[in-house]
Amino acid sequence: MRAALWLLALFGVAVAVALFAGNNQGTVTLFWPPYRVDLSLNAVLMLLFGSFAILYGALRGTATLLALPHRARRWRLQQKERAMHASLLDASSQLLAGRFLRARKAAESAITQERDLSDSVPIPHGRQLRTLAHIVAAESSHALQDRSTREAHLQKALDTIPANAPMSEQELREGAQLRAARWSLDERDANAALDRMSTLSAGAARRTLALRAKLKASRLAHLTQEALDTARLLGKHRAFSPAAAESIVRSLAVELINDAHDPAQLQRAWMSLDPEERAMPELAIQAAQRLSQLDGESAQVRHWLLPVWERMADPHQSLSDTQALKLVHVLESNMDGLDAAWLARIEAAHQSNPRDTRLQYLSAVACLHRELWGKAQQLFTQAAPKLVDNHLRASAWRYLAELAEHREDEAAAANAWKQAAIAAL
Repeated sequence: MRAALWLLALFGVAVAVALFAGNNQGTVTLFWPPYRVDLSLNAVLMLLFGSFAILYGALRGTATLLALPHRARRWRLQQKERAMHASLLDASSQLLAGRFLRARKAAESAITQERDLSDSVPIPHGRQLRTLAHIVAAESSHALQDRSTREAHLQKALDTIPANAPMSEQELREGAQLRAARWSLDERDANAALDRMSTLSAGAARRTLALRAKLKASRLAHLTQEALDTARLLGKHRAFSPAAAESIVRSLAVELINDAHDPAQLQRAWMSLDPEERAMPELAIQAAQRLSQLDGESAQVRHWLLPVWERMADPHQSLSDTQALKLVHVLESNMDGLDAAWLARIEAAHQSNPRDTRLQYLSAVACLHRELWGKAQQLFTQAAPKLVDNHLRASAWRYLAELAEHREDEAAAANAWKQAAIAAL
């Protein structure tokens, strides 16, 4: 279609020229005393057009001839730049393929080519390319366990990009710092990794990759509180699934609770948890158990266990068998100074679920601490044969033996001690 249009245009030009030139009677006369030259107008127009074409061709040819050295220099620079990029691509490919020695050599070759090229002409992206080559060389050295070479290339990569560099270059610098932190984690040097990440900007430090590295470094350095705060941030950023995030936070909170060595420290650790975390049955039971081990006040232990107890007593909610059993054990160990409110709670829970032998056992223990001997004996007698847990069953028979001895009923006491011994096997 285009060729047909060109052909039509040429026909149109030919017709226009034929009409203009065929009937043109114009004459151009040149007077050069004593001469007179008469030329037709068509001939003058042809001479002018031809002279312009010759002059234009001569000027273009001269310009092209004079530009040959510049074009040759530009071609050589292009070849060097292509070789530099080829070396960097080769280094990246070799690094991904696990050929670390070749990757480092190719990266160092790219660095040398960039330096030679920058001496001849400034490269707009030279600093990024040089920094990236240093990072590849450092990564290869890390894989080869050549720490001195790795640190040398890392320092050069950081020195290449100043602190006031554009954002595109700053991101590359932050990437180098993150890689350095990962190298320290690979060497299990948590303090070095945390030092590396402390140099990151506030925005970079809140990225998911940085938070993951910080979480691992904090756990490795046994900085449980910092690791817990980082895990919370990762959960908000949806770096983990909800179940995984809850599991990580729960394990770190348990570790924080277990690291407490006195009731005051445990109280501070407990209050540092979020309300949603303190409502977790596992954490509340673990904290109460730890407080009991540290000889904390029994009233405080029961106060921490109150939300878990309400959940256990609520028919619309439930605890796992393991959690319920732990709750009973912790409450049993902290019955000193049991007030009437807690006794009412335990009896109400037992009455609402009379088939739960654990509640029956706990109600008997509460009555025993309130010196309600007859009711305690009745409840222990009903619960002891039905308890599934061996420890609770042995404890129930032991309480019955002690009550029998208190009544001076030697036969009943002997039988109860025998049943306790059998349950303890």
